[in-house]
Amino acid sequence: MTTEDQQPYKILVVDDEPDVEPLVLQRMRRQIRAGKYSFVFAQNGVEALERLRDDSEIDMVLSDINMPQMDGLTLLEQISKLDPELRAVIISAYGDMKNIRTAMNRGAFDFVTKPIDFEDLEVTIERTLANIVQWREALASRDKLVAIQNELDVASEMQQSILPIHFPSGRTYQVFASMDPARSVGGDFFDVVRLDNDRVGLAIADVSGKGVPAALFMMSARTLLKGAAIGHMEPKSVLTEVNNLLQEDNESSMFVTVLYAVYNPETGHLTIANGGHNPPLVIRRDGTSELLTLSSGLALGLMPDFPYEEVVTTLAPGETVVLYTDGVTEAMNSVDEEFGNDRLLGIFAGGAPKDAQQASDAVFEAVRNFADGTPQSDDITCLILSVGEYQQ
Repeated sequence: MTTEDQQPYKILVVDDEPDVEPLVLQRMRRQIRAGKYSFVFAQNGVEALERLRDDSEIDMVLSDINMPQMDGLTLLEQISKLDPELRAVIISAYGDMKNIRTAMNRGAFDFVTKPIDFEDLEVTIERTLANIVQWREALASRDKLVAIQNELDVASEMQQSILPIHFPSGRTYQVFASMDPARSVGGDFFDVVRLDNDRVGLAIADVSGKGVPAALFMMSARTLLKGAAIGHMEPKSVLTEVNNLLQEDNESSMFVTVLYAVYNPETGHLTIANGGHNPPLVIRRDGTSELLTLSSGLALGLMPDFPYEEVVTTLAPGETVVLYTDGVTEAMNSVDEEFGNDRLLGIFAGGAPKDAQQASDAVFEAVRNFADGTPQSDDITCLILSVGEYQQ
């Protein structure tokens, strides 16, 4: 993210364990040598605040929760008073949803779990720093926002900054995702969550509304979804928790449709829960396709304690699942025709895709060819899971 003329991003690590500093410096040595990051350290919240007051160049904070003198949750409150624009990432015990929710309510941007997966940590750092860059640019240009389109540009930048760009894969599966945002809305997002026992959580969603409010609601929904995915084994429980949390403080009456699935490479089982979203497309080895029959569920944020349901399907080698938003099926051409489910089902009639990215590219190409230059009115988003034998 840095250039030759740009200083490294400075990250304050707050943890009372003595081996954290040498471990971080050792595992991040390539990024430090490349001038990408620099690190400073503190052993508790009190020391961290002193560092922050003395060094205005700190870009983000990575903090443990349990520490002497001042814990991480108290530190979060103090950071918001000291510098509301500073981003903080919390290190939490695996599945500790109570503290994770408290941290998010106190302004944490994201979290990682112990024991720390440094690959996941770097992805989280990159995502956080990308958001900082976009936010600073938005602040620098806010005085120039003279039209609603400017606000929508900010929303799109915020939206793009939190989307994953690295995807997990194994010898028997691949994941790939892409989004083509429309300038008039700020609603779609996707996420991929590494779970225990090599399972993978897959989420795709579409937030109601437009502009910065939709982008902010999207960021909140995405963070809550990630936390619930780590805290619950069952997809239906994940949707239940996120729905209840979004509904608690939702004065704007916004909502989000979500499809959340968990793939188990060992069994081939894909367990799916649906919150008012489009049904997944399954592509068989011979190129035939079908839309899975799911309960439509209810969009999240509207009604507490909704009883979400699950469907389990088994994926065989050579099969692919396409999760998508309605920007695909509701894409319009110049005579106001919709792309529709039939065209979606026909994309792979000539043969199954060879991998996840090829499946994604085929969907986007088909929609663009159909629209034939007609201005895009909605985000177009796909999240792909392909099952087969792949090179590692």
